[in-house]
Amino acid sequence: MSYDGLGPRAVMRSVAFLTAGVLAAPLLAACSSEEEPSRPLAGQDVAAAARSLVADGGVLHWAVDTVPETLNAFQSDADATTTRVAQAVLPSMFRLDANGRPQRNPDFLESARVVETEPKQVVLYRLNQQAVWSDGREIGAADFAAQWRALSGKDSAYWTARNAGYDRIEKIERGDNDLEVRVTFARPYADWQSLFAPLYPKDVMGTPDAFNDGARRKLSVTAGPFAVQQVDHKNARVTLVRNPRWWGRPAKLSEIVLAAVPRDERAAALATGVLDLADIAPADAQRITLASQQGADSAIQGPAGGRTAAKALRSWALLHGSDKAAAGREGQARRKLTTEIARWRAQQDALRRIEVRKSLEPAYTQLALNGAGGPLADERVRRAVARAIDREELAKLVLKPLGLPVASVGSHLALSGQDAYADGSGALGGQDTAEARALLADAGWVPGGPLKPQPAEKAAGAEGKKTEEKKTDEKKTDEKKTDEKKAGGEKTEGKRAEGKKPEPESTGGSEGAYIVGEDNKPHHVTGRDTERDTGDGGPRPLAQDGKQYTDNHLRQGGAPGAYAPKGTAAPAGAAAGALAKDGKPLTLRFVLPSGAGSEPLWNVADHISRMLERVGIRTEVSKVADESYFKDHIASGEYDLALYSWPASAFPATDARPIYAKPVPAADGSLTVEQNYTRVGTDQVDQLFDEAISTLDQGEERSLIRKADARIWAAAGSIPLYQRPQLTAVRKDLVNAGAFGFQTPVYEDMGFLKKGVTRPSPSPSGN
Repeated sequence: MSYDGLGPRAVMRSVAFLTAGVLAAPLLAACSSEEEPSRPLAGQDVAAAARSLVADGGVLHWAVDTVPETLNAFQSDADATTTRVAQAVLPSMFRLDANGRPQRNPDFLESARVVETEPKQVVLYRLNQQAVWSDGREIGAADFAAQWRALSGKDSAYWTARNAGYDRIEKIERGDNDLEVRVTFARPYADWQSLFAPLYPKDVMGTPDAFNDGARRKLSVTAGPFAVQQVDHKNARVTLVRNPRWWGRPAKLSEIVLAAVPRDERAAALATGVLDLADIAPADAQRITLASQQGADSAIQGPAGGRTAAKALRSWALLHGSDKAAAGREGQARRKLTTEIARWRAQQDALRRIEVRKSLEPAYTQLALNGAGGPLADERVRRAVARAIDREELAKLVLKPLGLPVASVGSHLALSGQDAYADGSGALGGQDTAEARALLADAGWVPGGPLKPQPAEKAAGAEGKKTEEKKTDEKKTDEKKTDEKKAGGEKTEGKRAEGKKPEPESTGGSEGAYIVGEDNKPHHVTGRDTERDTGDGGPRPLAQDGKQYTDNHLRQGGAPGAYAPKGTAAPAGAAAGALAKDGKPLTLRFVLPSGAGSEPLWNVADHISRMLERVGIRTEVSKVADESYFKDHIASGEYDLALYSWPASAFPATDARPIYAKPVPAADGSLTVEQNYTRVGTDQVDQLFDEAISTLDQGEERSLIRKADARIWAAAGSIPLYQRPQLTAVRKDLVNAGAFGFQTPVYEDMGFLKKGVTRPSPSPSGN
């Protein structure tokens, strides 16, 4: 998990502008063929060096988040480390360049192109004649065919996580010789370059048993610059070694050790030499930068930080006072602090051999709005939330302190630099407080008004059905906040002092909450009930597909009322601006992870809450344990607002469709949401994705993707905020490695500089 949000593979415009005629204008404008291609906001930062300057040999210790449960990238429990291993040890017909665009991989392909479109699409691959598996067998059509059969979705005995693209293939056969592979598609497939990346040997894909179990803990046959030597779960590491049968440029490193190290322990591991390369949090980046500054007394930033003159005087008084017990405790505390300062200084000295390389990840952080029920089921309320938020301010908040380019993300489906990128946010509109208030008023949310006592309610659920949970007894107090422990977590509801940020509530496995916008009166705190309703006893509506808009008028609909936890106090100064409807205050539950490294997300959420408060929307912020954040809250729909991240794919027609597909009601009344955790989708978006994936005209596909993005913006289920920072701590003599940005790492070029070489040359060569 990235420090500023989760990243699974792999979230407005005024009412008058939602008519079909006006909506078409920005869409057509976004698809002009005369526009200049975008560029990445930040390039790679890998200390690129010619191979001639890189020493032969050496072991790279590289931090990862996990030791993978499987080495099969097509299984449901594959993770980022699975992908990293696959990149180093398996063939990939195409890999991404610095702009996030697919390029032919010459180590495996001499060429690959569409040779026929009628009556069916045919792609001809010409393989590198030197390409062989580590057992000596040539890579060929049999491997392509075995992977297609395993991933086609036709045989349920294969436990596959995805089959997109493979399900469109009709047959795979040998071409005119063993180096040619002909792939015939039953239906046109625009993203054919996404296939066979990675390519597994037929030994892995040939049978269900081999697929399901054979490649989980070992890969006996590989075809990359490295091979898997060991997956060691006990010691939390994966060891890769040079592949002696590799035909390409020899790997400079003799070994890569992928070590699972928690993010809050990485700075210390870098200082002691346990790690050479690690993605880190901003606080650690600041610490490493401080260590490299000559003459800086970094101790004041560590254990001694915040030790004021008043605290020092109090410590001296206790140490020399008449209370011997207090003096003893103070002496022990001072000795402990002295030891901690010494350890900190030693680490800072060691960290001088480390530097921070930074770029932007090929991923963006979004504000997700759960449209399954409650106020956010009404598109007007979702658009009001979006119009209340200043995305540029949030991007500046995160990126400027890190010295990275400041820009908000303008697309759900691509990032600047990628072929499909265009800013589609005009379909929704920029920050406009007056417009946000007008949308809320149109939806029936008005300032003041009588507030009725509300039954306990919860954030929008995944299925839109009421569920019952055990409730704790209510505890009331006039002078203090009341804490309630429930379901292994803690929740507190409290007020926020003017001009002050809320205090962090919980860490580890506990859950905390506070409400932005409450008054200063005592209030009741109760157990959080899981019941959820639209207010009229009916099913929770999905986001509409635009048909409800005619003649610039909105059909009344969506959520009939707001909700808040049982016993929540009325908004501060309700008559002066806080909103209510049908006697209910407008309160949204904002769910965030509570673990170490989540502080930047909390800061972003705090600013969002302040922005929403200006238009009369209160937020109840709940911090939950990292391990339950995604599964128990995001995926299950137990939230109203949330911050998490999605990767930007080079193949959005394939990879992004499940994220934005319209949820489909199941027979039991639940929703099949795929990866659309906002539960907001439209028929038009689905249709545009279907058309984009079926055209072989790249310009038409790009145009359709941009149109789909504009409609996703208009639905306001997810609001892209900023491209995620990529901060990587690296040994100063390690080159061709660091913050990779869009580009697929070139594992064979990574290594340590030869002795006597102090600075890398400007660009790598092909030596």
